[in-house]
Amino acid sequence: MTDQRPYILITNDDGITSKGLRAAAEALAPLGELLIVAPHQQQSAAGRSMPATSEGRIYRHDLSLNGGVLIGYGVEGTPAQVVQHGLFEIAERPVALVVSGINYGENLGESITVSGTIGATLESASFRVPSIAISLQTSHEHYLSLSEEIDFSGAAHFLWLFAKRTLEQGLPPKTDLLKIDVPAHATRATPWRWTRLSQTRYFLPVRPQRRRPTDPGAMGFTTLENFDHVERDSDVYAVRVDHVVSVTPLTLDMTAPIALAALPH
Repeated sequence: MTDQRPYILITNDDGITSKGLRAAAEALAPLGELLIVAPHQQQSAAGRSMPATSEGRIYRHDLSLNGGVLIGYGVEGTPAQVVQHGLFEIAERPVALVVSGINYGENLGESITVSGTIGATLESASFRVPSIAISLQTSHEHYLSLSEEIDFSGAAHFLWLFAKRTLEQGLPPKTDLLKIDVPAHATRATPWRWTRLSQTRYFLPVRPQRRRPTDPGAMGFTTLENFDHVERDSDVYAVRVDHVVSVTPLTLDMTAPIALAALPH
């Protein structure tokens, strides 16, 4: 008999071997039937990109989960491409919820379009599938580390909470996806709040140090450390100043909130 529980697609941008992905799956297992489809390799900062060079090969991965084994799929491609393969090639029935994460590193402020974690859910939300992107604040050295030492238990609790809520009640009005950011060292008892996307730049570019322009020199980055001018109702302020869980309702509508009829012709 076909499993008629909610069909939940879990993906990320850190890759199929991520501990954060397994933590998400363990948290969501009680809520439905899981389909794990993630990038075959690290795809952080891929945004919602669709490079023509991606070849889309699919590899089976056996994932240890709650004392058992769950079949997952690693796809050669960006998170957004992985979502397409998951929804339209691998899924055996309609997907009720897409979850991207749990990501190594916070995704805060106006630069979220760079994030592959967010890019995956922008893609799934465009097909009107309720979607949640969740990230855990870590130190910079862990953004790409896939360290097994990171504790995802607090983030997993909040993922379960909002996934259950979304499956039962749907997303808030005029919302296409939820972005959840969990501060480092959060527990089940950590408060959460609804937030807006900060318009203060959070990830700051750092120029490379090189002798000649033709030397290798990728741009570096650091994160904002002075929060005096950060909006009090924002995701950045919630996570970095008040150390509470930030839940940001997002929409695909990037149109400026102005009266079009009032604009000059």
